[in-house]
Amino acid sequence: MSTNTTDLNLDQPLTNFSRCHEGILSHLDNFGELPALLEPHARAHQIAKDTVLFFRAAVYEHHAEEERELFPAVLKSASPGEEHDTVRNMVDWLTQEHRDIEWLWFQIEPQLKKLAKGQEEKLDPASISQLVSRYKAHAKFEEEEFLPLSEAILGRDTNHMAALGLSMHMRHAPHVVGHI
Repeated sequence: MSTNTTDLNLDQPLTNFSRCHEGILSHLDNFGELPALLEPHARAHQIAKDTVLFFRAAVYEHHAEEERELFPAVLKSASPGEEHDTVRNMVDWLTQEHRDIEWLWFQIEPQLKKLAKGQEEKLDPASISQLVSRYKAHAKFEEEEFLPLSEAILGRDTNHMAALGLSMHMRHAPHVVGHI
């Protein structure tokens, strides 16, 4: 610590050491805060990394599976007329929501990828909030409205439910290649 002679108290040399310690301790107190300040950054980095990996692998695949397996099965099994029209409207709505959510993700993903790599990146909190709230509302509608209706429709014919279950099982089963 550099001190000019006007700051030194030449009559009380121990006071000078004490003042020096005050400065050192003040800086060390600040330094001691560093781990706590870095912790949120490390958590943000990990959340960004996990979300980038998860969204592409889980959310896109979930949407595709619903559109490929569940929606067609329920439409095929729905009674003609009002029930089929209701299911068709729900499926159209849910499919459009999938595209809207995926579009929101597409807008956020580049910034999250940078953050996941540890790069400084400014995120738009409103975009994140919108994506989260839209998906929560979407999932709530599916859980409370579409899936119970789907269960009622597919449950009328156990073969339809079994066919859906088998189709999903085959898609998720590990592919085994072997010789007999």
